[in-house]
Amino acid sequence: MTRVTHYYIWYRVAGDLVAARAAVDALLADVFLHAGVTGRRLVRRDDPWIWMEIYEHVADVKLFERELNAGIARHDVTRWAADGVRHTEPFLAPV
Repeated sequence: MTRVTHYYIWYRVAGDLVAARAAVDALLADVFLHAGVTGRRLVRRDDPWIWMEIYEHVADVKLFERELNAGIARHDVTRWAADGVRHTEPFLAPV
C-alpha cells in the first residue's frame, strides 16, 4: 500500500494581495499541469494576510516537490511571503 502525503503550506502575505493571488494561482496551475496534483489556496478567516496552500493525496513526493519548487521560482511566489518565509508541513494519514 502506498501512503500518500498531504502538504499544508502557510505564510503571511506581504505586499499587494491581488498580485500575490495571481502568483499563487499560477503556481497552483503549474503544479497541476506538471505534477498532476490539485492544490487550493485558503485565506485565514480572521486574518486575510495569512494564506494556506493545500495539496492532498500526493503519491509521487519527489516529482511534486520538484515541480512545486520550480513553480515557486518561476512565479516568484516567495516574494509575496513576509520575510520570504513559507512554512511547509507534510502529513501522512495514520495507519
